[in-house]
Formats: sequence, structure tokens, C-alpha cells
Amino acid sequence: MAENTKVDVDFAESAVPQSERRSLLTMFMIMLGFTFFSASMWVGQQLADGLDLPGFIGALIFGGAILAVYTGLLGYVGAKTGFSLDLLARKAFGEKGSYLPSAMIALTQVGWFGVGVAMFAIPVAKELLGGSTTAEWALVIIAGACMTASAYFGIKSLTIVSYIAVPSVAILGTVAMILAVVRGDATLAEQFAKSSGTLTVISGAGLVIGSFVSGGTATPNFTRFAKSGKAGAITTVIAFFIGNSLMFFFGGISSIYVGGNDIFEVMLNLNLFYLAVLVLGLNIWTTNDNALYSTGLGFANIFHTKKKPMVLISGIIGTLTANWLYWNFCSWLNILNCTLPPCGIILVLAYFLNKDDYDDPAVSTVVNWYAVVGVILGATVANLLKWGVPSLNGMAIAAACYLIGYFKNK
Repeated sequence: MAENTKVDVDFAESAVPQSERRSLLTMFMIMLGFTFFSASMWVGQQLADGLDLPGFIGALIFGGAILAVYTGLLGYVGAKTGFSLDLLARKAFGEKGSYLPSAMIALTQVGWFGVGVAMFAIPVAKELLGGSTTAEWALVIIAGACMTASAYFGIKSLTIVSYIAVPSVAILGTVAMILAVVRGDATLAEQFAKSSGTLTVISGAGLVIGSFVSGGTATPNFTRFAKSGKAGAITTVIAFFIGNSLMFFFGGISSIYVGGNDIFEVMLNLNLFYLAVLVLGLNIWTTNDNALYSTGLGFANIFHTKKKPMVLISGIIGTLTANWLYWNFCSWLNILNCTLPPCGIILVLAYFLNKDDYDDPAVSTVVNWYAVVGVILGATVANLLKWGVPSLNGMAIAAACYLIGYFKNK
């Protein structure tokens, strides 16, 4: 194992040994940083525009609980086995069948990486450099390079970024949010009461779940470094409740007091430009490096190569296409958001039904067609069925397909 550790510090092909596991605080920082993403603030704006304050909080609690259970189960499985999402996918989908979830998570996460880079570069270039195309591209390249570098150097680099960014974003963002409320001309409840009322708590909860259910599917890639399954689950559940809720509140407060969808706009309104740039950059960085890290692991599984070259190539692609992704790709990414939960629920079921088979990452199955068909049918139902919560609908179909295959072959 020692020799393998020297060769593959990312443990793309093996379980993370106990000697490389991280403390509870470190895992909490990594997972909390993972959930700090500006795109979640967009959802916060939608919630604030469509719900009053009790409805807003109800949607956060209901949707957050479902999201926390889903990611918490994945966090437990990742930490208990020490396996990445891709190694877990081999167990559930087969050697070549695992290419499907690996490709889906890789494409989704490199897409969000590019969007995140542009989410930083476009507003900062507009405020600082007049919004010229040259300025945007300069900031895109700088931000993309920095975020790619932290993902390239693996979990140690992700840890450093998280320890810096998480307290900075949480403290500065919360202070700015409080100042916005204090300086406003109405109470929080009164501002929320002006909501258009276009959402129900259930539909709001669906937005909460959909906001991070795709990224949350990659949870095992990080919790595999936790010291135990319990630690992986606890840090994930708490992080998703706190991190996501904070982002939703940032977006909601921005919407009702400033009319924007980002704490960046609130801080600009409070004449805190440089702090706004710092918070925006760190906020996006903590999620983007995790996203690119997952992309590298996914492509490494598909192309049977090491993670680092895949991270570098993916980072370059995500950076060069950032502006295009920002303006054209979000609707397609929302479709992909419905395709990943079916993968995640199958990974969880496969582990709990076959625990004894997880001592070694080796697999004999080439393709588990019940798992593959489950994902395809689940994603189709999630995207087309207009009733209920899309991601939950997709998970239910995928789980049923996998269980049919499991009991048929048992």
C-alpha cells in the first residue's frame, strides 16, 4: 500500500488508507466549502421572489432535509469504503458500465466549473475594468488557472483553500447580509411579504434539492478521506444544511433588498467593493476546485489514466469555454441535474445490498444493464414528468430498476 500511495496520491484506483484520512474539522471545512457556490444564490432569489418568509424557511428545511439525507448516505458510503464515486460506480454498474456515471459527473462538473469561472470574471470585469471583452478574458484565464491549480494538487490543496475561504465567506457574507437588513426600510418579514406568491413550499423545496443534487452526487470523492462512515455522514449532512441555507439566504436577501441575486451585489451596494470581490472569488473557488477534482477522477476512470492530466485538460477546456458556458449551457446543466440523482441512489443501494463485496475495488461484472437502464429511465422520467420533485422521481425509477435486477440475479 505504501508503494501505491507514492504512485497515486489521489487514490483513483484504490481505497484511501486510514493513514491518509483527515480530521473531522478538515472534512467539515472541505464539505462546507463544497456547498458554498454562487449559483445557489440564484435559487435563493427565486425562492425569495416566490415565497413569504415562513414559506422560504419551510422550503429550505424540507428541501434541505431531503438533500442532506441523499448526500449524507453517499458521504457515509464513500467514507466507509474509502472509494471514490468512480470506484463505487464500478461496483454498481460494472467495469465498463461505470463509464456512464463517470462521464455524467465529469461533464456536469466541468460545465459548472466553466460557469463558475465566468460568474466571477464577468461582474468583476464590469465593475473594475469597464466590462470590456479583454478584461473579461483576462480575469477568466487568471481565475481558471488558479482554480485548476488547486484541483490539480489534490486533497491537500483543496483543504488549504477551504480553510481560508469558508470562514471568510461565512463571516463577511453574513455581516453584509445583516447590514443590508439593518439599512433597509422594512423588516425581513415585511420584505418577504412582497413576494409574488408564485411558488409553493413543495415547489420551493424542489428548487432547493435541484440546486445541488448533481454536485452532491460527487460527495464520495471527498468523504472517502473521512476517518469513518459516521464522520463522513455527519460532516456532509451538517455542511449541506448550513452551507446551502447560507447561500440561499444570501441570494434571498440580495433579491429583496437590492434586487440582485448575489451577495456581491449587496456588498457593492454597501460600498464594500474589494471585500465583495474577495467573497465572490473565494465562494466560487471552493466549489470549482472540488468540481474539477471530480471531473479529473471521472475522466481518469474512463480513459484509464491518472487524475492530474485529466484535471489539467478539463481545467483548460472549462476556462476557454467559460463565457460560452455561462451564456448557453445552464439550461443543459439543469437537464443533467436530473440525471445524476439516479446514479447516486444506485451507488447507495449497491453498497448496502453487497457490503461484503467492497473490501477490494476489483470487479468481475462488465456492465450491469439494470443499473444502466435505471439511470436512463430515471433521467427520462425526471426530465419529462411534471408532477412532484424531478430528482426524487428519477431516483425512485432508478432504484426500482436496480432492485429488479438485484433480486432477479440473487
